Amino acid sequence: MAEYKVVMPKMGESIIEATILSWHKKEGDTIAENEILLEVATDKVDSDVPSPVSGTIKRILFKPNDIIPIGEALAIIETDTNVSVSTPNPETEQTEQVQKTIENQAKEEVPIVEEKNEIKATIPTQEVISIEQKNIQLPKPKEAIQYSNNYSPLVLNISKQEGISATELDSIIGSGLGGRVTKEDILAYAEQKKKGNIQTISTSSIEKVNEVTTKIAPKIVLGDEIVEMDRMRKLIAKNMVASKQISAHVSSFVEVDVSKIVRWRAKNKEIFKQKYGFNLTYLPVFIEAIAQAIKEFPDINISVDGDNIIYKKQINIGIATALPNGNLIVPVIKSTDQKNILGIAQEINLLANKARTNSLTIDDISGGTYSVSNIGTFGNIIGTPIIPQPQVAIMAVGVVTKKPVVVELEDEDIIAIRSMMYLSHTYDHRVVDGMLGGKFVKRVATILENFDETQAI
Repeated sequence: MAEYKVVMPKMGESIIEATILSWHKKEGDTIAENEILLEVATDKVDSDVPSPVSGTIKRILFKPNDIIPIGEALAIIETDTNVSVSTPNPETEQTEQVQKTIENQAKEEVPIVEEKNEIKATIPTQEVISIEQKNIQLPKPKEAIQYSNNYSPLVLNISKQEGISATELDSIIGSGLGGRVTKEDILAYAEQKKKGNIQTISTSSIEKVNEVTTKIAPKIVLGDEIVEMDRMRKLIAKNMVASKQISAHVSSFVEVDVSKIVRWRAKNKEIFKQKYGFNLTYLPVFIEAIAQAIKEFPDINISVDGDNIIYKKQINIGIATALPNGNLIVPVIKSTDQKNILGIAQEINLLANKARTNSLTIDDISGGTYSVSNIGTFGNIIGTPIIPQPQVAIMAVGVVTKKPVVVELEDEDIIAIRSMMYLSHTYDHRVVDGMLGGKFVKRVATILENFDETQAI
């Protein structure tokens, strides 16, 4: 007989932990290889975790709602299969070889399931160790790490050592993923507090805030319906607020004459539909232009990590997409600058279909370096979207409308009917100044206005 530890698998970049939603099995149950063992959730997707082996559930180490770090053991399965694997000291962490296995398997494409109208992915687990039951005692399972207001144990420990109260901790705007307070944030706060640059919040001030909050709370009257946000909407709300707290949002706007693009699409859309089986829209053209402009303005293709700026080598453009249940997600076109209009159109169609059927994978929504919101789909002319963290910019493309405009000719100006649209560029003023933000959106407009309408697709 051998025992296997099932660990919390890696679920994509920047994901350091996941929450257990439910167990599909209980202690003493038998389970087949690849049968679903439990369901977990991150701030991006809900995921089913299958069993790596067949056997009997000997021990479940955590309960629903526990927050578990990636790589932590979740359960122990007893199996008849004897696999020759070296047995490390049970008190130590995973070996480097096992960790490499986790990272390699996490890169593989994973199958998707659809359930409860939420994004959900099946994540492969990893066999960690096998232990022959010969005078070897497994360590007692660790207690789940309980985060207070989503703070890590390290941050909480530092706050206690530095005499930072829970109220002060709640007031710190973090620079980590989703606005999380990092080690650097708490240490910087402690240093500023020692210098007297930070005033603590008194209890009386908190009471006043609570009093005001109570007064402005929405009044519920007879007939009002109260519906709790679903889990995904709660995450969206949290991430949107965190982004506004992290990034200094500024917007620039440009009106664009897209008449050439409109004529080109009208000439090619029927041929395109017959040849490729889906509709040709304006969006692939807009995204191609944005990718080209990013190559010319690499300072837009960055992210911020504390006081450091990370320049991204790849141009991966995310597309804000509405899900069937009304929630929002941002699938990503990888290496966008290496694709032509057809390649971008095919990628958009694939991601849109996966979003509609709730079958996007973690890889589909990870790695974005710049984002686009197609508000023209809803007939909107201008919008100011919120920047997806940790990116520093997003562009909204408005609806294309015909309107009379002044057209400059060599010898005179005339009024003509043209197809016009607005580009709205929202950027993080911490690292993107108005000159860069304004020049970038203007360059995108210039590329679109000089579109070659004679090109084939």
